[in-house]
Amino acid sequence: QVQLVESGGGLVQPGGSLRLSCAASGFTFSSYAMSWYRQAPGKERELVAAITSAGDSTNYADSVKGRFTISRVNAKNLVYLQMNSLKPEDTAVYYCNAGQKFWGQGTQVTVSS
Repeated sequence: QVQLVESGGGLVQPGGSLRLSCAASGFTFSSYAMSWYRQAPGKERELVAAITSAGDSTNYADSVKGRFTISRVNAKNLVYLQMNSLKPEDTAVYYCNAGQKFWGQGTQVTVSS
């Protein structure tokens, strides 16, 4: 059974940092490109960051370039999203995605003073 379980969300002040984790199971993790998406209230879900199956290439939404970093550890079936210099507009539910096929349940990130 495929599972993607996100963790690490929470409430943080503007300018702060969070690291999201996504633990994968039930499929061959190292064969899948992984992505993080987010969805803010009243908005469509958008791609935040993506990483290839080998972890040798990444891409980011313009709005997070230079602030967020996606990484993965294939030996542990984990993918991360390091988020720095957080802004109120980063507030959203963040979702882990595998190969545009599997989704996690999401974790809430709230940036507010």
